[in-house]
Amino acid sequence: MMHFENSSQAIYLQIVEYVCEQIILGEWPVGEKIPSVRELGVALEVNPNTVMRSYEVLKNEQIIFDKRGIGNFVDSKGQDKALSYLQQEFTSKALPQVFKTMFLLKMGVEDLKKPLEQFIKNYVSTTDADAS
Repeated sequence: MMHFENSSQAIYLQIVEYVCEQIILGEWPVGEKIPSVRELGVALEVNPNTVMRSYEVLKNEQIIFDKRGIGNFVDSKGQDKALSYLQQEFTSKALPQVFKTMFLLKMGVEDLKKPLEQFIKNYVSTTDADAS
């Protein structure tokens, strides 16, 4: 289940990120049908119109495609395009704030190694626990 962040980012864009994550992690494999607009709206407790807006972004980015009357599917290059989309979003939006904070706190890249390793360790154990 997705938890929306208290951020200035619109919910439909948070849903775009969620779908990209599902595709990158292989939860929604290439070529497979993804939840319908209504199904995802119910699962995430959001208006289906919000999900529809998210799916339009994903279609424009060629991450998913629709088969009329059948549903939406992960594009053959959807995993690569989802990864590229999230990398672009991160480098253009989140990273500048990280750099500013690092500069103000007089931190270098070396200072991030241990926290990053700990995060990865925790993230992997959390995703493994979720899978069981």
